[in-house]
Amino acid sequence: MNLTNCTRTTQFILVGLPSVSGLENVMYASIFLLYLLSLMGNGLIIMIVITDHHLQKPMYFFLSNLSFKDIGYTTVFIPKLLLNHLSANNSICFYCCVIQLCFYFLFGVTEFFIITLISLDRFVAICYPLRYANIMTSSVCLKLSISAWFGGFLSIIGQVMMIANLPYCTSNIINHFYCDVGPVLKIAGGDTRLIEALGFLVAVVVIASSLVFTLISYLFILYTVLRMPSTSRQQRAFSTCASHLVVVSLLYGSVFFVYLRPTVKNSSFGMMKSVAILYTFITPVLNPFIYSIRNNEVKDSVSKMLERRVQVL
Repeated sequence: MNLTNCTRTTQFILVGLPSVSGLENVMYASIFLLYLLSLMGNGLIIMIVITDHHLQKPMYFFLSNLSFKDIGYTTVFIPKLLLNHLSANNSICFYCCVIQLCFYFLFGVTEFFIITLISLDRFVAICYPLRYANIMTSSVCLKLSISAWFGGFLSIIGQVMMIANLPYCTSNIINHFYCDVGPVLKIAGGDTRLIEALGFLVAVVVIASSLVFTLISYLFILYTVLRMPSTSRQQRAFSTCASHLVVVSLLYGSVFFVYLRPTVKNSSFGMMKSVAILYTFITPVLNPFIYSIRNNEVKDSVSKMLERRVQVL
């Protein structure tokens, strides 16, 4: 087929979530509730970090970045997914798909940088407590945060631009519930090997290196904790590290399965969609509860905020 003379499609059709006969409404209602929980949990973290000066510390600054990422990450595709279900119309315009792909990967890649920064902050706080204030200054934290977002943008922009310029002539059906790189490349014409190689390189450099750095940081943290004389401090630190590592395992495990392979366009998209549910729906809901809301300082801040609201009423 002569791809140079083809008429590019103006819209795509999203296949949607894995089919569950008779339970579609329950499934989409559950997604809506998870989305609301994510918005409320992450929105609460951002609000209390901004309003409570006691929480204006490096750790909570990075956590508010993570919460902002989670809100943007889920908002990129969940409202469109729910709207398509309600209207029984699974179409998405070509440029809407490209924009969704761009922001989805911007937020997704930036998450790994932010998680790395959180592990770095905890490493300095626990292993070098006397030097913590001098190392993690406001200026340093701001520069690290900007670097994380800018690094996420640089990591994905080249690949997204190349995907946007591919010809799409043979099919417009995307076998996914959002515009993901593998299913989009599956229906693209032309040679996609360079795009796949670039995506694999980004996955290895960003995701794998982030995981290695995060694990090394927590190993040093655990080593330091084991040398603490106080048993209660050890238990608190172990509890915090264990909960953090649960989220890290869910995120990295599912993303490794989906993206850390040389040819994502030939993957099993049925399995990919099922695994994608973990890091698109579950992780953004867990993040604020695991990283922030269980923290005593955050609990105190929320209690004070509620008391002020009650007094006003």
